[in-house]
Amino acid sequence: MAAPNGRAFLVVMDSVGVGHAPDADEFFNGDLPDTGANTLGHIKEACAAGRAEEGRSGPLQVPNLDALGLSATLAPGGEGLWGVAEEVSAGKDTPSGHWELAGLPVPFEWAYFPDKTNSFPQEILNEVQRLCGTDGTLGNQHASGTEIIARLGEQHEQSGWPICYTSADSVFQIAAHEETFGLERLLRLCEGLAPMLHARRIGRVIARPFTGAPGTYRRTGNRRDYALEPPEKTLLDWATEAGRPVITIGKISDIFAGRNTGEVRKGPDAELMDHLLDTVETAPEGALVFANFVEFDSLYGHRRDVSGYARHLEWFDTAIAPVLDAMRPDDLMILTADHGNDPTWPGTDHTRERVPVLAKGPYSGHLGLRKFADVGASVAAHLGLSERGAGESFL
Repeated sequence: MAAPNGRAFLVVMDSVGVGHAPDADEFFNGDLPDTGANTLGHIKEACAAGRAEEGRSGPLQVPNLDALGLSATLAPGGEGLWGVAEEVSAGKDTPSGHWELAGLPVPFEWAYFPDKTNSFPQEILNEVQRLCGTDGTLGNQHASGTEIIARLGEQHEQSGWPICYTSADSVFQIAAHEETFGLERLLRLCEGLAPMLHARRIGRVIARPFTGAPGTYRRTGNRRDYALEPPEKTLLDWATEAGRPVITIGKISDIFAGRNTGEVRKGPDAELMDHLLDTVETAPEGALVFANFVEFDSLYGHRRDVSGYARHLEWFDTAIAPVLDAMRPDDLMILTADHGNDPTWPGTDHTRERVPVLAKGPYSGHLGLRKFADVGASVAAHLGLSERGAGESFL
């Protein structure tokens, strides 16, 4: 066991699953169960077969992640501090995965909006209208965010009505133009609506601002998630209450409703990697750094862009190398994921998958098959924290 003053870095490669979970038949994309989904495996197959040639070419090249055991997770065997983890929470969404990685399996079932059209109860739409002062809304359906903005953006600008939509996840999303509707107005609307949705066990109200003109609309980086607060303590609470410095990078502060998320750093993935490198170089002893790299999921998985996902994996592999090189001898870094999002799979939703658990630090041994919560317990053990949550340390 490393000294309690060692630092810990928990890095989530959002949606980089490594094969369907044993209960994947209970989770669906449309009418198709997730049995057979394999985000990393199917990307590797597509690359090897020459079906992922846009902006890159040939077999998938991720030598730094493979040195930690990434490809080995697809065909278990060999040595190294790597393994795979299964989720016990009844979801394949972002909050469920992250809460459980932080030691808290979700103790309830999320609510959803299952109807593809006319998705929302009228009382919710009435509250949206009351909060933003309009006499109507647009959307009210399951949709891809980029598609519904392209389709309804001009009508939104003309009417002033917000665009409301959802997906297979436990979310209520509102898209609005940053200039004609107003960014601050959109954020106030989502913040005001969130308590009503959280009371119904809807996990997140998401502000989806966009800009541009008809035909050239694009979402901006000012997205904001208003998430249901975890009902019990997580790794972030344990570390904060023990007096440890906490730095959260990317979506983490949104996912945990800002509770004990410490110093918050945001931006696109390339900027987040700079933040991660900076924390490895400068974070004080005993610090917890918790990072999420979302673009695997948001830009490539949901859009079923195999080439783009492969390019992002190869970018991440190159960019993480100096981060790994900068680690101190008593540091622990765990790279993992929160669910799958197989870009070769029908539909546009997440896929229920096992995730990789890759570790670099002052330990040795094969991790084997673990639970998500074991990740949080292991980080806590490395930091010398007394609380471990629902997991067991693999260190």
